[in-house]
Amino acid sequence: MTSDHWFETVADHLQEAYLRYAFTRNTSQEVDGVIRDLKLQVGDKVLDVGCGPGRHALELARRGISCTGIDISQRFIDIAVESAKKEGLEELARFQRADAREMTFSAEFDGVISLCEGAFGLQGGPAASDVANLQADQAIIRGMSEALKPGGYLLLAAFSAYFQIAYGEESAENFDLMAATRHEITEVKDPDGAPMSTDLWTTCFTPRELWLMAQAVGLDPLTVRSAHSGENWAKNHIDLDQAELLLLARRPQ
Repeated sequence: MTSDHWFETVADHLQEAYLRYAFTRNTSQEVDGVIRDLKLQVGDKVLDVGCGPGRHALELARRGISCTGIDISQRFIDIAVESAKKEGLEELARFQRADAREMTFSAEFDGVISLCEGAFGLQGGPAASDVANLQADQAIIRGMSEALKPGGYLLLAAFSAYFQIAYGEESAENFDLMAATRHEITEVKDPDGAPMSTDLWTTCFTPRELWLMAQAVGLDPLTVRSAHSGENWAKNHIDLDQAELLLLARRPQ
């Protein structure tokens, strides 16, 4: 496993305070959408890539769907494991520290998700492996594809380049036009309210780019639509006003 990633420092400080942020609202409604899009049934198996403290994985488990969550942050994994124990969900919600760029799953899951920029889209800055900042995210979507059983579905969230261009004027000097990566310095607080100043790098994508990346790893892309975690997952089209894009794709039979 790659030894470190800039996000680990952020997660180590945030801990369970991560779940206080607005983008983590509406987990239940988001899982409603996951189940619908991935055509999941009780007893199915899902892989959650970049699971964080496990909010989506735990909600899937509450509904009888087995979920394996992976995240590069050991702190987040520990929180997710403890939450599963408290709810008696250990058999349905399992968590392990893993680097999403180095997944080795093989046709094990009925569905695969990566939501709220849990891993995909966080490969810029110190994590970038090439000038165009595509190789690491391409490795992640390839690993997700290979984890799917034939006929299984993938749901992937990514920050919208359209939204960044439309609304990111105030931070334009911090947007790398070649790597399509937004750099911001922000303050995050731990569970006790102690602040820490940190750098964040978020890669932005166009719908066409996501479509082509899916095709490049052998997936059949089905739709790309706009969304905004914690606020609005009801869109069925693409617009400029939502911060995220959701790619739905299927692994061919």
